[in-house]
Amino acid sequence: MRTLLMGARGMLGRDITQEWPAEELVPVDSGDADIRDIDQVRRLVSKVRPQWVLLTAAYTDVDGSESNKERAFAVNAQGSENVARVASEVGAAVFYVSTDYVFDGTSSRPYETTDRLHPLNVYGASKAAGELAVQKFAHHWCIARTSWLFGASGSSFPEKILRASESRPELTVVSDQIGSPTFTRDLSSAMRSLVASNAQGIVHITNSGTCSWFEFAQEVLQQAGRSVIRVRPILAAEIARPAARPAYSVLSPKSLEQYGITMRHWKEAVSVYLQDLRTAGKLS
Repeated sequence: MRTLLMGARGMLGRDITQEWPAEELVPVDSGDADIRDIDQVRRLVSKVRPQWVLLTAAYTDVDGSESNKERAFAVNAQGSENVARVASEVGAAVFYVSTDYVFDGTSSRPYETTDRLHPLNVYGASKAAGELAVQKFAHHWCIARTSWLFGASGSSFPEKILRASESRPELTVVSDQIGSPTFTRDLSSAMRSLVASNAQGIVHITNSGTCSWFEFAQEVLQQAGRSVIRVRPILAAEIARPAARPAYSVLSPKSLEQYGITMRHWKEAVSVYLQDLRTAGKLS
């Protein structure tokens, strides 16, 4: 199945490029087409003539979005609309990667795909707008909400923790935000299965299990053999960050399980991730 990947240079995009068969995938980045420019998107899509378009390209700076609202919406909302419109012109389906930040975190149970969107920050609002654009303008679409991405192909929370542990005997990490870490290699695999199934609608894709950022950091350090590093829990309110984050953004796996797809526990994924870092020479 001929699939156009838009956002191939991002952490998820790089893993998709590595994990999917090369004959199925046409990976491109912003140098090939800026999704904010519909004419550039149209020239690219018309040339490739894909059956599916994977849209992983996004403006993902959560805090930066607060002071760059125009850019966040230009990429995540208008850019997504441009891709959806053009994909429909050539009869291609759209796979849009979204985020848990479309929710406000006030739920007392895992979020279902049908729950009301209520983002707390500009980034989440721009991604929610992108979801609506894809639903409106794509003739066939699948939207995957995911959370807390980590992978060896790019910078992510676990690697930042590991780097910090090399020079600091104590780290402080937020303990009152709860979610599910998602290994980009596992997300890539689930996406391929969904495309092969010609999936349609909204699905939630995360590794199984939940934790706080504090617990995530502890597990990474323990598995990396650095449990001597002390991790001190702090509250989110103690950190002056521009963008508010949901306190609870666990996504229900029910929608994914309907396709016969289950995700391994995030702790198991951390083990594979650390091995990937070692293979890449990023961890001794």
